[in-house]
Parts: sequence; C-alpha cells; structure tokens
Amino acid sequence: MIALVEQFLDHISFECGLSPKTREAYGNDLSDFSRFAQTAGIHTPREVTRKLLLGYLEHERDRGLAMNSIARRLVAIKVFFRYLVQEGLIEKDVTAVMESPRLWKVLPTTLSIKEVDALLQAVIGDDLMAVRDRAMMELLYASGLRVSELTNLTLEDLHLESGYLRCLGKGNKMRVTPVGGAARMAIERYFKEVRPKFAKNQAVRQVFLTRRGTGFSRKTIWRQIKLFAKRAGITKTVSPHTLRHSFATHLLANGAPLRMIQEMLGHADIATTQVYTHVDQNRLKSVHQQFHPRA
Repeated sequence: MIALVEQFLDHISFECGLSPKTREAYGNDLSDFSRFAQTAGIHTPREVTRKLLLGYLEHERDRGLAMNSIARRLVAIKVFFRYLVQEGLIEKDVTAVMESPRLWKVLPTTLSIKEVDALLQAVIGDDLMAVRDRAMMELLYASGLRVSELTNLTLEDLHLESGYLRCLGKGNKMRVTPVGGAARMAIERYFKEVRPKFAKNQAVRQVFLTRRGTGFSRKTIWRQIKLFAKRAGITKTVSPHTLRHSFATHLLANGAPLRMIQEMLGHADIATTQVYTHVDQNRLKSVHQQFHPRA
C-alpha cells in the first residue's frame, strides 16, 4: 500500500503538475488511511472493502475530525483508487459509489419539552427587561423564528388578535407563522408594560427594543439565551437556533405534517426539513411498531 501511495504521489506531481502542497496534503491523508488499514490487517488496495472505508470514515468522525476534513480524506482515497484502476493495478474501484461525508446529516441540538420549560422559567422577575426577555423567548419557541427574523420583526408584522405573524426569511421570502397562546400573552404584556417606556423614538418599528430604544443585535440575544440556559442548568450548547430546532421537533413529535412544518420554518426544500425525522427517533419507532406487520 505504501509503495503504491508513493507511486501515485509521483504521478500527481510529475505528470499532473500538482503543487508540492497538494502532494503533501494527499500524502498525509493517504498515509493516515494506510496506517488504519494496516491495523485492520489490510496491506494491499485489493483487500480494501467498502466496509473498511466506512469504518475508517466513522473512526475519523468519532475522534473529532471535522466533516470537511473527512470529506477531503475521502476525496484523496477516491482519486488514489481511480488512479490504480486506470493503471491496471486493481480491477475494481470500491470507492466509486461512496458519497461525500459532507452530505451526511449533522443532527441539530434540540431541547426536550421539560428543558424548554426550564429555559423559559429561567427568565426570572417582573422587571421591565424580564418581561421583555420572556416575550422574546416565548416567541422564538412558539414560532420557530431565526434570530435575525426576531430582531427584524416589526409592529406591522404582528397580528396577535388573529394569532399569526409575518416574517421575511432567507431569500427575501415572506411567510406566515402562527403565534401560540403563551407567546401571545407574553407579548401583550410586553406591549402594555414595557415597550412604551423603551420606545423613545416612534420611528423605530422593531417589536423588541433595548432600554435605549433601539433594536436588538443577534449577538445580544445569543448572549441572553446562553445566560438563561446556564441559569436553568442545561448543559447542552444552547443558541437561538436551538429553540427553532426544538419547535420543529416537538411539532413533529405531536403529529404535525412535515409539509406544514416546512412552511412554518420557511424551508424552500422539504429535504432541509426532513432532518427532523432523524431527530425524532421515538416517533419513528412508534410509527413502525404501529404499522409494520412484523414489528
């Protein structure tokens, strides 16, 4: 294996004209794979199986290598095996049908319903800022908003009496999202007790304002949520997007159709929303047990 790797590196250097840095990168990746193969008792490319390759990629992921780095290593292995086939050194390229690890779904962090409750209850007190922060947190979870959508939300976007809001999402696409009862009550209290005192400039139309009467930055809201998560004793990494993921996962767990969740999240492609079917494994198990004839 090592000798063929050196032959391949000479090929890409002298015949393909690739740079010394590219040769070094390919060499490091292929040397790492060769060492892994040898520990598994594999010493020639002919002995390499798809199972071994998958085991190698999973090994790299388990030891914390980034997906982009794993994808780069697979590219190096695929180019190496393609070269071996072209040179007649092996008959079959076992890497030909392997997809890039960049396509592997990285499951988002979500909170349980109990953890969401703890997070919302961590906004302690009845002072002006606590009332405002509780309204923001309730709305993030109730409507699955991105943090940028929350900071850009205007008074004209809210239709509390009808129980919905409009927001401008990615690609300047407008969508309508329901606002639940708990969030509606929290926002109504904020409008009554807090916003009039913070709104120093009537021209500012953002729903949520700082004490200075300006709109929020995304970073400030991110810091606030980190603080509340720590106060609630949640050890997971929590961000505004965690509440968005939890919104979608809890809807799915309670039987909401995936297409409806797609519309509420503002996903252009249903494939983006389908990641939540992997998150909610308990629901998949229950559906399987209910409908599969041999469950």
